[in-house]
Amino acid sequence: MANWQRLGEIGLNLPPRRPLSGGQSGTPPVDCPHCHGRGLVLQGEYARRCSCMEQRAVTLRRQAAGLSPALQRQTFAQFELKYYEPDFSEMARRTLRAAREFVRECLEGRSRRGLLFTGPVGSGKTFLASAIANALLEKGHDVLVVVVPDLLEAIRNSFSGGEETSAEIEGRARTAAVLILDDLGAHNYTDWTRNTLYSLLNYRVNYELPTVVTTNLSLEQLEQYLGERTTSRLMQHCRVYRLLVKQDIRRLKASRAGNSPSPDGGA
Repeated sequence: MANWQRLGEIGLNLPPRRPLSGGQSGTPPVDCPHCHGRGLVLQGEYARRCSCMEQRAVTLRRQAAGLSPALQRQTFAQFELKYYEPDFSEMARRTLRAAREFVRECLEGRSRRGLLFTGPVGSGKTFLASAIANALLEKGHDVLVVVVPDLLEAIRNSFSGGEETSAEIEGRARTAAVLILDDLGAHNYTDWTRNTLYSLLNYRVNYELPTVVTTNLSLEQLEQYLGERTTSRLMQHCRVYRLLVKQDIRRLKASRAGNSPSPDGGA
């Protein structure tokens, strides 16, 4: 019986059925029809881990990765090429293929370079980056997703005290198995922010840790905002793909659904 073990062999103290009420973080869904909240499926004197626990582990990994609830729902299967005009559809198709291949390389331990998605607001950059994160997390791969302005603000705020030091915040981003830097846009960059980003990228280049970056800036604008040194490191580290649309995909989806676009809706 594959994946089944004798209760005596694994030394389990079998937990009782949980009452049908709210559970704590990390516990299995109490309404699971297979394990009834125990986390184990029983068959006579044998037991195996319930699939609901595996799904719960994925959910917890997504939360730890920094994915918002909206972005946790973004997958490759939901990336719809119909939103790209004929002039841009092949470009979008190539970018999707590159994202899928990046996931395969990471899972096989072959990935050394990252990806840089460029394009206007609402062109699908964050969506694809989130789909990469979700695909990796589903397979148990560690990912950290950070929005660049939020990361810089957290580091800056740590200088005034807080639960984490700047070294801890930067260290987590530097050493993540896969780092996704979302929204490397036209922000108010200072010498300090440029140096901070350079230090982060330089570390990941030197230690061959793959990074996915999204930006609405062109390559020329990146150099203008970040400086030649940081942009050069970014180009060395990432393969560049561009997504173009004539209309903001988020707005298109929202108008068809009769809603307002979500600020982190993943386009």
